[in-house]
Amino acid sequence: MEISWLGHSCFYIKGAEKTVITDPYSPDLGYTPQELQADIVTISHPHPGHSYIEGINGNPKQIKGPGEYDIGGVFITGIATFHDEEKGKTRGDNTLYIIEMDNMVLCHLGDLGHPLTPGLVEKIGTIDILFLPVGERSTISTTTAAEILKQLNPPIAIPMHYKIPILSGDLEPVDKFLKEMGIKDSTIKAKLNIKESHKSDTTQIIVLDYPHS
Repeated sequence: MEISWLGHSCFYIKGAEKTVITDPYSPDLGYTPQELQADIVTISHPHPGHSYIEGINGNPKQIKGPGEYDIGGVFITGIATFHDEEKGKTRGDNTLYIIEMDNMVLCHLGDLGHPLTPGLVEKIGTIDILFLPVGERSTISTTTAAEILKQLNPPIAIPMHYKIPILSGDLEPVDKFLKEMGIKDSTIKAKLNIKESHKSDTTQIIVLDYPHS
């Protein structure tokens, strides 16, 4: 499996048989437009920065909310959450996704806006890779992000939804989250290539590079 960060909350996940894109964004965010193609697209909520399906070629299967989906051997579970701490009254609903492919389990939190309850932690279960929003604006705080890492304890966590120079929106940079986690020096990778799940007592935080930053 190969994972690339395309900016914001958007990842390109290339498996052995299928490709998945998460939360495609509108060009208005300032990222460089890219020619993208996928078999499956997940959308956590209908805001332009997370639901620009028009930018994806290949007539992908669109996953837009809670439920269970089986698409060519890729199993996806959408779990209902909220975009704020007021049960959606301020910013609406959010769907987090559990993606099972190539014998690995990935969890994309979308724009989760509140801490995880014990019930949500149980629904998510054991995961291999967590995609975690860390830019604070419109989502969880860095403190809550750190708490979620402890709750889920994945072997790998990949930060997302944070400020880089090309982004027009107002988010905190990834460094604030890394400082919260006590990480002084981080290695930035162009892509993550992983062949199989592995168990670990600690979480490795991997920062992926935006391809045009």
